[in-house]
Amino acid sequence: MRFSSFTYLVGQGLHNLKANKMMTLASMGVLIVCMILVGAAFLFGANIDSMVAYIGEQNETVAFINDDADTAAVEEAIRSIPHVAGVEFISKDQMLDEYSQRLEGYTNLKEMFQNDNPLLANYVVRADDPANISSVAAALQNVDGVRAVNSPQAMSDLFVSLQKAVTYVCYGLVIVLAIVSVVVISNTIRLTVFARRKEINIMKFVGATNAFIRLPFFVEGMTVGAISGVLATVVVGGAYYGLEQALLQPEALWLNEFTKCMWPFMDIIWPLLGGFVLFGVAIGGVGCASSIRKHLKV
Repeated sequence: MRFSSFTYLVGQGLHNLKANKMMTLASMGVLIVCMILVGAAFLFGANIDSMVAYIGEQNETVAFINDDADTAAVEEAIRSIPHVAGVEFISKDQMLDEYSQRLEGYTNLKEMFQNDNPLLANYVVRADDPANISSVAAALQNVDGVRAVNSPQAMSDLFVSLQKAVTYVCYGLVIVLAIVSVVVISNTIRLTVFARRKEINIMKFVGATNAFIRLPFFVEGMTVGAISGVLATVVVGGAYYGLEQALLQPEALWLNEFTKCMWPFMDIIWPLLGGFVLFGVAIGGVGCASSIRKHLKV
């Protein structure tokens, strides 16, 4: 195909968008709604998964050590345990200061225990993943100098189970919505092509090749898909940005922990745009080109 013919057919495809306004708007409307549903489900699942992971990481295992323990050797042994992501030493004096502040106004712990501090120094150990807390806690109990280990195992198991459930449900919903979107969009495209079957038949009868007929529809479908992807990004991204800004307002400070877990707007907007445009172009272009196949058999 000559370049002049190619540019002519591309121009015809773009011209058809205006010539068939109603069907173009119908296709764009269906595409946009489907992409909004898929995008909203994906962002909801990603943020919930992030929040559960963040909360799970706050669970820390505390290893209490004996008064005569070699702290340097104990810390080295703890850091060598697999899946340990962070270690913080808290001395007996720091423990006393902390409890004194908590009970300030009720009793003076510093005065009571200034000569005989009964509290134990400890290491606060954070695992790299909530699922690994149990193995880390078991290893801590075997470290020389460790007297006792306090591990939030039940809470850890709860967060791991919750995270898996959220992942399966939300991303399963994304897959289902994506499949439904493809089916609905394909049917809409078939209706668009069916409404123009006479135009296709006339072109075929005057000697146009299949490629010559398909290309304008292909360009038309890709353009509709790309525009729909941009508009869907504007809607979903705008709603996400508005939610992010609302959660940053002073009256929403009680949701501060959730806000910390949200994906930043600038981190999601460009992948969202790329995904929507690619999805729209693929469905629109391939759908249009394949839907005219039976109308070419004349």
